[in-house]
Amino acid sequence: MASAASAQSRQQQKVDSVFQEVVKYINHKNADAIYNMAGTGFQNQLSLDAFNNVVNNQLFTLGPVKETSLISFVNNSVATYKLKFDAMTLQLMLSLDQLDKLQLFLFQSYFAPVANKTALVATSNPLRTEMDKQIDTVARKYIQKANTVGVIIGVVKNGTTSIYSYGETIKHNGKLPNEDNFFEIGSVTKTFTATLLAWYANQGKVKLTDPITKYLPDSVAANPELRAITLQMLSNHTSGLARIPDNLISHASDALNPYKDYTKELLYSYLKTCKLESTPGEKYAYSNLAVGLLGNILETVNAETYAQMVRDIICKPLNIFNTDQNINPLAAPRFVQVYAKNGQPVTGWDFDVLAACGALRSTLNDMLIYAKANMHPGTDELSKAFMLTQKVTFNKDVKVGLAWHIITVDGVEYTFHNGGTNGSSSFVAFNADKNIAVVILSNAAESTDGLGTGILRRIQ
Repeated sequence: MASAASAQSRQQQKVDSVFQEVVKYINHKNADAIYNMAGTGFQNQLSLDAFNNVVNNQLFTLGPVKETSLISFVNNSVATYKLKFDAMTLQLMLSLDQLDKLQLFLFQSYFAPVANKTALVATSNPLRTEMDKQIDTVARKYIQKANTVGVIIGVVKNGTTSIYSYGETIKHNGKLPNEDNFFEIGSVTKTFTATLLAWYANQGKVKLTDPITKYLPDSVAANPELRAITLQMLSNHTSGLARIPDNLISHASDALNPYKDYTKELLYSYLKTCKLESTPGEKYAYSNLAVGLLGNILETVNAETYAQMVRDIICKPLNIFNTDQNINPLAAPRFVQVYAKNGQPVTGWDFDVLAACGALRSTLNDMLIYAKANMHPGTDELSKAFMLTQKVTFNKDVKVGLAWHIITVDGVEYTFHNGGTNGSSSFVAFNADKNIAVVILSNAAESTDGLGTGILRRIQ
């Protein structure tokens, strides 16, 4: 999640507030005060003495902070700030846990961003209609950035679909992305997982109110922390579970592909002793772990893989056959090259047990069909599942159904989700009353939220 929604801006305000306190304590050379702002996870990894040693010897020696600015705020979670000291300029990556305590607190060397592209990036936009021109104005701000490569935009308005391509599928190959190129859709995957949950709930196979312990091995279910968590809470991010399990990064053989090696054994090992960060059902806190666990539970209930359930229950009825966890080798050349925040090429993400939180890859054609089916559901069983996912299940600070978030853009509510991996960004939003849907797929990690909400502002 990122800064597109009102809920996201509230989270950013919380992070900014903590950051201002941190700067104040840096200028006062008060290491203890900064450490006291940290959560238990941070403090368990770094003792007060070790923290004092690092801060006193490496940070306070730089003098006071002269200037600060926000560089980015990624996934409604990690803020990166630029700090100018007397001696040098650094950047600080900062995030909060569910108690609004410091979770990530990491100083790095600051590198000035590369200048934006000066030559106009190629596009299929004909610039004929007023909407064409409005979309080009917003799209240019995104695609002309130094760290973006290609983006494809689908806009549904009043029953007409318009598609706009910008940039390239691979740097310097001169090929515009098209409707049949595969992209990682990242966390938009969570809406597919929510649809599966709604489908099985409507079939009577599970209940949204079922405790998750009903579907976990006895050795895992024995952890009293898990008893009050329901399946619905996994989907609407109110379970109290951490954003990611603390044994994920430590078991990753590739830091740039962190979910690949995370197995069911590691997940259950974590759950046996994990502590919740808030009371189940009380607080919204975005969790890849929760939705990944939900997918694992649905696999257990139905004795099918996550990918197979997506194919059978969602893709086949919609006649979309280019949405899957893994791409057929014959279709692999249609998968775009993906690019990290710094503009460098990286590999796509692979998933094991947590697939349900972000593993799917899709095309613009498929995602437009999916968005339209959600926006105007029919009377069939899949449509009933779509409708259930959009019913609001939590409305404190943030408005959430099952996975889908409700955001407000200039007074208009949209059903929304976005996605971000190490090399991709995606955006889906729709409003049935206005008959508007926007789908954006990018092969760069640079968030498409500003692009998506910018388009909505101009076309609604």
